Amino acid sequence: MPTRGVQMVDGVLFVCHANMCRSPMAEFIARRLLRDLPVTVTSAGTDALDGAAMHPYAVEVAAGTGADPAAFRTRRLRPEHLTRATLVLTATRRQRSVCTALAPAALPRTFTLRQFARLAAAAATAEPAEVTEVAEPAAPPERTPLRAAVAAAARARGRLQPATPDADDLRDPIGGSPADFRRCAEEIERSIRPVLALIGTAG
Repeated sequence: MPTRGVQMVDGVLFVCHANMCRSPMAEFIARRLLRDLPVTVTSAGTDALDGAAMHPYAVEVAAGTGADPAAFRTRRLRPEHLTRATLVLTATRRQRSVCTALAPAALPRTFTLRQFARLAAAAATAEPAEVTEVAEPAAPPERTPLRAAVAAAARARGRLQPATPDADDLRDPIGGSPADFRRCAEEIERSIRPVLALIGTAG
C-alpha cells in the first residue's frame, strides 16, 4: 500500500524484438522527455539475449539525448517486468501479443507505442465535460498522473475508429543506415509527445 506523503514512482516499459534498436532508443528518448515526472523508464526484448550491447547506430541516437548509453545491456522480457510496469509500450502488435500472453493482467495497460500515441492524442483533446463525466469523483492516493493518463487513453479506445494494421507497428531499422535509425527515433519521439500532453491533462 502506498504511504501517505510518499511520492509513488511509476514505470514505463518499452518492448521490441531484441532490445538492441527500437526499445533502447525509446528508453533514452523517454527518459529525456519524462525527466520532470516521477517515472522510471526501462526496456526489454521479447527475443533478446541478456547482456548484449545496443546497436551502434542506436547508441548514436541515445547519446544524442544527453545521456551516456555505454553501460546499457539488453535484457530478455520476463513476466515480472510486465507486472511491475504502469504502462507497457511495444514496437509491434506481435510484441504486444507476446506481452499479454506472458502477463495477462497487464493487458489493460499494454499498447503498441503508435497505438497509445493516437489514444493519448484523442484523450488529451476530449471535451472537459466528457472528462468530468468519466472521471472518478475522488482520486485515490495511488492515482498518479501516469496512471490517470493510461486510464484516459484506455477510455478513448472506444471513440476511435480501428486503425489499419500497419499503423500500429514501428518499423525496425535493423540493417538500415544511420539515417534510418534517426527516422525511427523521430517517430518514437513524435509518439511519446502526445503521452506527455495527456499526462498534463489527465493528471
